[in-house]
Amino acid sequence: MEAAGSSSSQNGYQPHVLAVDDNLVDRKLVEKLLKNSSVKVTTAENGRSALEFLGLSDEHEHEHNNIECGDRSKVNMIITDYCMPGMSGYELLKKIKRCSRMKEVPVVVVSSENVPTRINKCLEEGAEMFMLKPLKQSDVVKLKCQLMMN
Repeated sequence: MEAAGSSSSQNGYQPHVLAVDDNLVDRKLVEKLLKNSSVKVTTAENGRSALEFLGLSDEHEHEHNNIECGDRSKVNMIITDYCMPGMSGYELLKKIKRCSRMKEVPVVVVSSENVPTRINKCLEEGAEMFMLKPLKQSDVVKLKCQLMMN
């Protein structure tokens, strides 16, 4: 485990990103790129896992868990794939933006398909950015700038 303050970013601040993708290779790529930029990364293989991590899962009544909407984890950004089985990145985005405590967290949607209507739909629903896969180091620079603004 890393000792507190051993992060290479200034003031020991290490932004925390939740990366959601059903494809292991894509998930590992995002994780590697972000970790190389001194970003803490948690990964989830689908929307349901992401919601559970964020404390937003529909299956449990929040009273029984003793957690309030989005209180369990502090993430500075969520990066989600658009096309995933079970729950698309778009549906995940909508659920996150419906939660009062989570709606300020920037959500970046990534997809291997450049479909303008899909991109517009995500941006209208509150996505911060839409990026094409595979992510490159230059994309991570943009993400890092976005992280530092929040």
